[in-house]
Amino acid sequence: MSLVAGIDSSTQSCKIVVCDAATGAVVREARAPHPDGTEVHPSAWWEALTEAADGLLDGVEAVAVAGQQHGMVTVDDAGEIVRPALLWNDTRSAGASTDLTTELGGPQAWAEAVGTVPTASLTVTKLRWLAEHEPGEAGRTRGVMLPHDWLTWKLSGSEEPTTDRGDASGTGYWDPATGSYRPDLLERAFGRRLDVPRVASPTEAVGRTPGGALVAPGTGDNMGSALGLGLRPGDAVISLGTSGTVFAVGDRPSHDPKGEICGFADATGRYLPLVCTLNAARVLDATAAMLGTDLAGLDRLATDAEPGAGGIVLLPYLDGERTPDLPGAAGSLHHLTRANMRPENIARAAVEGMLLGLADGLSALTDSGIPVGRVQLVGGAARSEAVRAVAPAVLGARVEVPPPAEYVAIGAARQAAWTLAGTEEPPEWSVGEPEFTAEAQEVDGLHERYAQARRDTHGV
Repeated sequence: MSLVAGIDSSTQSCKIVVCDAATGAVVREARAPHPDGTEVHPSAWWEALTEAADGLLDGVEAVAVAGQQHGMVTVDDAGEIVRPALLWNDTRSAGASTDLTTELGGPQAWAEAVGTVPTASLTVTKLRWLAEHEPGEAGRTRGVMLPHDWLTWKLSGSEEPTTDRGDASGTGYWDPATGSYRPDLLERAFGRRLDVPRVASPTEAVGRTPGGALVAPGTGDNMGSALGLGLRPGDAVISLGTSGTVFAVGDRPSHDPKGEICGFADATGRYLPLVCTLNAARVLDATAAMLGTDLAGLDRLATDAEPGAGGIVLLPYLDGERTPDLPGAAGSLHHLTRANMRPENIARAAVEGMLLGLADGLSALTDSGIPVGRVQLVGGAARSEAVRAVAPAVLGARVEVPPPAEYVAIGAARQAAWTLAGTEEPPEWSVGEPEFTAEAQEVDGLHERYAQARRDTHGV
């Protein structure tokens, strides 16, 4: 049996799976935690990776890393870390994103330039923040990488840092349509040029581990998930993790001047239009804590409530929000009355509110001409019975929940197997039969109440 490994270096932890290269069957796996926060020293990721990998990679012939997107890793002339990395969910660069958008001529100009309108999540805005707020650290910075780039560089022992087109497309200074960097945008953000990783082809070997395993290019976490799920045109994925994402595979680059859709590339040579919200599974965690229960208790409460939560609407912007672009927003409950102010309705409103934000993202994809025949729910919150029950009504689509698995890490492992095999297409790996399937439903007035609450509170 030929073995390959996939590493998912996410916001919360490092997860590693070792798979049969031919079938994708998971042979063994391990994980190690990352520190909490929106600013983390990259050495913590490396420590978690080495802890999780200890004894796990024996006999592995190829490995790849899929990492959290957008994080800003800065290095000096010697390749040493300049400052802790700013993660995707750090919103301090919100002002920089507004300034950069205006300077280039508005959202349309950015959509045409790189397929994505800047928000505080994107690396390009974090570079502007660094230049403006930490000139000493900025002066020592020679190069910038993403989390997966830096880990791949460390793992491969290569002199030259590399990235892939999927993760590069989330920086704000790489254009998926042309497949090239935009050094003018990087210089606009930072004030001068920086060294950036070379963009490797999807199946290029970029080095070898100390143990001799081939290192594949790796990719971003959403691109890894798409590869792990075997996503095809007509499928959309809603991932309910720390953040919420909606994405689908496309054959052409996306340019959304409204800024809702990020025009990303995928890990195979195609494209991955994506909508992201900052608030997903942690909305349920926070609501459960507020109600004095756990997630199982929240599930029971939410499933006991009637659809529509008695009219209550939760705008779940607990950590600010990325889509819509409201980095300074807070969450809010609307339409409370003595009659509906019950724990079960609050629980149901939390589930509905989390999913309604992602339903807007799904509508943005379909309105842009991207066909969606079914939606696959993945991530930690997809295991919630309440989420599964509510999703078909909120999303208005056929919903499937594939078997629980570390799909980001599996996608990285599949890329490693593809690189090892040197074939034109990735190996055919089976995901398995879905655990849950339900046809589209509808709840009268649900979307309208949510949209009205958003307009009344935030004017969008």
